[in-house]
Amino acid sequence: MRGWAIAIISLRDLERFWKYKWWLAALVTMNLADLFVFALIFRGIVRKDILPDYFLFLAPGIASIAAFAAAFTIGREVMMELRRGFHHYLLSLPISRSELVVGRIAAGMVRGIIYQAPFMALLLALLGFPGIRGMALVSLATLMIVASMSSLSIAASTLVRNLELQATIRSLLYFIAFFLSNVFYPESIIRQRFPEAVYAIIENNPISIATTIYRHVFLPELAPSAEVQLLLAKLFLWTLLLTVGGAQLYARNLER
Repeated sequence: MRGWAIAIISLRDLERFWKYKWWLAALVTMNLADLFVFALIFRGIVRKDILPDYFLFLAPGIASIAAFAAAFTIGREVMMELRRGFHHYLLSLPISRSELVVGRIAAGMVRGIIYQAPFMALLLALLGFPGIRGMALVSLATLMIVASMSSLSIAASTLVRNLELQATIRSLLYFIAFFLSNVFYPESIIRQRFPEAVYAIIENNPISIATTIYRHVFLPELAPSAEVQLLLAKLFLWTLLLTVGGAQLYARNLER
């Protein structure tokens, strides 16, 4: 595979990403509202013996959600290109199909990293620099979550040809990944209030895993008692499964 071909495809998608300035502004506003409005309100409601500071508890989760939401946008563009037949033009370019597939997934990853950067800067400002090892863990978790979510979005958008059904599948996956996670709720409450099967889904959700790693790095006193190495292994398996699956589904649909 040629790196320059993958880079060209990724840069093309990145240029299109910046065209949606008002949409990006709305997305940033929504995430900031979650943190500065929702968290500050519940900061005075949540019992201190459960969470001493809900605002700080939610901040790593918002950084995880930001990376997920931005990386997930690549699927919509893939969906529209397949529907309009624009992928035929992409296939006519002097690049291989594997380079095109990898380039699209890489574009989703870059989107997620760029969009998450301000929220990660906010975490550093609020909680301080966690050290070289801590930042290495955060960076690794971010790379894996944006790769897996970019691939999941592409897979959902290429699963079927019907536009309405595609949108429904993507919205359902978005809903499950967003709300069935530990972004808004501590592990003790999730384990207490949800059935064991639902708790297992929430605990092993890629968003939950990435959020837990962030909390282990920035807020170890609020993080659940889980081995970081095990969390990284779980996230790696999700990334491998979703990346390979998303790439194969996209490549299959390019042949139609």
